[in-house]
Amino acid sequence: MSPLEALGIFAAGGAAGAINVVVGSGTLITFPILLAFGYAPVVANVSNTIGLVPGSVAGVIGYRRELSDQHRRVGRLACATAAGAATGAVLLLTLPAAAFKSIVPAFIVLALLLIVAQPRLGALLRRRRGDVHGHEHLGALTLLGVYATGVYGGYFGAAQGIMLLAILGLAIDDTLQRINATKNVLAGLANLLSGLIFAAVADVSWAVVALIAAGSVSGGVLGARYGRRLPPAPLRALIVAVGIVAIVRLV
Repeated sequence: MSPLEALGIFAAGGAAGAINVVVGSGTLITFPILLAFGYAPVVANVSNTIGLVPGSVAGVIGYRRELSDQHRRVGRLACATAAGAATGAVLLLTLPAAAFKSIVPAFIVLALLLIVAQPRLGALLRRRRGDVHGHEHLGALTLLGVYATGVYGGYFGAAQGIMLLAILGLAIDDTLQRINATKNVLAGLANLLSGLIFAAVADVSWAVVALIAAGSVSGGVLGARYGRRLPPAPLRALIVAVGIVAIVRLV
């Protein structure tokens, strides 16, 4: 790994850490960078997943005020996320590498569509909630949806946060910032659990992990502090552009 590549991976980790806290699609920054530097898709994915865990922790700490009285809610949802993440990680490790290379472009397209649709989804959720806060509907369908996002997160994970925001916004009558705080915990848990599985049995580039981890921590701290001030349209445009590059690299 050249110094320029190391700097690029570190910078991508910082951008991904910030984006994950604010939006939830940072993998669309780091994953294409790793592909561009010649890493195999599965190695890039597992190394990226482990590397982003510290940034998720930093983001959760940054949102600790919004999480202060959500322990019971988060606990129930975390069980569904953990089960899904374990399922997704096992699928990644057991399915052929060619399957990952075939499936992930479709996942990236789905993630990009969700990113483009995010403003309308957000407006729809705000209209649905109105001024009522605190009521929640954590029934079987909601838990199944959270489980499905956990499977997605354990297998690949780009835009898992956006999927969670959509599901939780329909199920929970609360402010977007508090829902975003819950999303950060669940997405971070999916990364942590699948990352532990990958660390034990998968082919991991620990140099990549260290660089992404260092970058994602700084990005997660900045994202939690300043992310609400970022103009959303340019951010979405950047993620879409990088996602298209990833699709081209895979196809």
